[in-house]
Amino acid sequence: MYKDIVENNTAEFKLSFQKEVIKYVVAFANSKGGNIFLGIADDGKTVGVELSSESIQNYINIIKQATQPSIIVDMDLIQKDRKNILEIQVDEYPIKPVSYKGRYHKRRSSSNHQMTPVEISNAYLKIINSSWDYFSDVNHNVSRFIGMANINYTIEDIYSKFELIKDGNITYGCYLLFNDNDASLFTNIEIDRFQTETLIKDSLSIDDGLINQVETVMNFIYKHINKAYVITGKPQKDEVWDYQMDAIREIVFNMIVHKDYQSNIHSIMKIFDDKIEFYNHGKLPEGLTIEDVKNGKYKSMPRNLQIADMFKTANIIEKYGSGIKRVIKLFKENGSKEPLFEERLGVMVVVAYRKDSFSEASLENTRDKIVILLKQNPKCTIPEMMDKMGKSRDTIKKHISRLKRDNIIQRIGSTKSGYWKLIDDSEGL
Repeated sequence: MYKDIVENNTAEFKLSFQKEVIKYVVAFANSKGGNIFLGIADDGKTVGVELSSESIQNYINIIKQATQPSIIVDMDLIQKDRKNILEIQVDEYPIKPVSYKGRYHKRRSSSNHQMTPVEISNAYLKIINSSWDYFSDVNHNVSRFIGMANINYTIEDIYSKFELIKDGNITYGCYLLFNDNDASLFTNIEIDRFQTETLIKDSLSIDDGLINQVETVMNFIYKHINKAYVITGKPQKDEVWDYQMDAIREIVFNMIVHKDYQSNIHSIMKIFDDKIEFYNHGKLPEGLTIEDVKNGKYKSMPRNLQIADMFKTANIIEKYGSGIKRVIKLFKENGSKEPLFEERLGVMVVVAYRKDSFSEASLENTRDKIVILLKQNPKCTIPEMMDKMGKSRDTIKKHISRLKRDNIIQRIGSTKSGYWKLIDDSEGL
């Protein structure tokens, strides 16, 4: 029997290294630390573990990769009754909470418990009481903010002017705005590009500080929507997107600035072929209706005043209270359907619709351009079409397939050495 220790709030016995062990690592890291002994049964009987020369390092790497933030443990090999016992030493982690597969565990007495949303939130909030200089990436992002705002301030000026530090500690607003490493519980945005109503084509999880999120979100949107080039007689062609992008950007700003950050519910965006849906936790102030907001007939009451002030200084938003009214105006001027605005059980929902006429014009325009390119150069390749038209490979291939299906073009010869021919052109292209 292993009599030197018993299972308690800082010790756990396990027969071997399994995924469940990582839960105990997380639980100890979220508590006061502890030790996990592999090769000991629950009743304290020594059974030992079999280890190869790479086992210990492999276990350390598995734990590091499976935990968020990454936990690096110490491991010692102990001999007991001529059997190997592996001791995993877990220190209390300074930045809590730590998760495994999106779940948070904490040690209580001699067992693990999954943390409640309130416990998770409280653990995060305790971090903010750390000295401001503990957050190494904050200064870097404050410097970036100064560049965005184009102001002649020092980092110290920003901290003072916007009251980002109080009693030597960073404020909650500063933590959300500029800390990239550990704010994900509150600031996370999940974006999915749907190929169908249920099939997801691409995804992105954003857990940066708020000041960096706008560009990250917009870049993902640009990646997954269409654009056309309009020839206007100017030296350069105009780019026309299938959404009013200034309005989309305004929606993203409002989603980030007005979220209820006391909640740990993630913001969600869903990009479909014909619409973009935004879901953001944070109900309207009492007495304020959707119609009031759409008409702009209300006194602005920013939920997160410090965050709103910083976004305004960085020229990310124009002024408080103009967002939704401006979005509607931009969509109407673009000839697009007015977006849908709803509040559903404390969640603000916005649905932006793609301009229908754009879609039809874009399809015809793309087909015509492909035919013109192939007529000019029968051996024009897909990469060359992509470069000349500014379209993705998938888009070019889709239109070529339709042109072949409609008996407009025909491939003559092999993929590498062949050429394209117009069906109604006996002399070829």
